[in-house]
Amino acid sequence: MNSYTLSPLTIAQIPEAVALDQLCLGGIWTEDGYLREVESPNSDLWVLTTPDQPGLFALGCLWSILEEAHITLLMVHPDHRSQGLGSQLLGALLHSARERGLSWATLEVGVTNTAAIGLYQKFGFQTIGTRKGYYQQTGEDALILWRKGLQAEDFQLIPG
Repeated sequence: MNSYTLSPLTIAQIPEAVALDQLCLGGIWTEDGYLREVESPNSDLWVLTTPDQPGLFALGCLWSILEEAHITLLMVHPDHRSQGLGSQLLGALLHSARERGLSWATLEVGVTNTAAIGLYQKFGFQTIGTRKGYYQQTGEDALILWRKGLQAEDFQLIPG
C-alpha cells in the first residue's frame, strides 16, 4: 500500500494536474486555469503524491468567497480510488476553510456520482438544491451540497 503525502499544488506540477483533470473530469481546466488558481490568494489547491510513483493521485481546490469555501474540484486517479484519498483531500480542504475563518462549504456534484455523494454526506454535507443540466458535456444535473459549522467548537475534520 502506498504512503501518500499531502501538499499544496506547485507551478511545476501544473502539467500533471491538467493530465489528472483530463483523466478524471474530461479536462475542465487548462494550464492557464491552474496557474491562475495557484497564484490566487483566494484559492487553496491540495494534491496527494507518493514517493513510490511519479504523478499526482488526487487533487482538490477551494475558492474562498466571503464566508464560503466553494469546493470547485475534488478528483482521485481511478487506479487509486477506494483508498481513503478522497476523504484525506476533503479533510484538507475543510481544514483550509476553517483556517481561513470561513463559515460554510458548498459544492456541486453529479446526481449519478454516488461515491462522491456518499463521501460528502459522510463529512456532513446536505443537499440544498439541484442545478439542471449543470454539466455541459453530458447535460447531467448537479446536486448543490452545503456544510455549515466550519467554525463551530464541535467541528470535526474526521467524520465520526
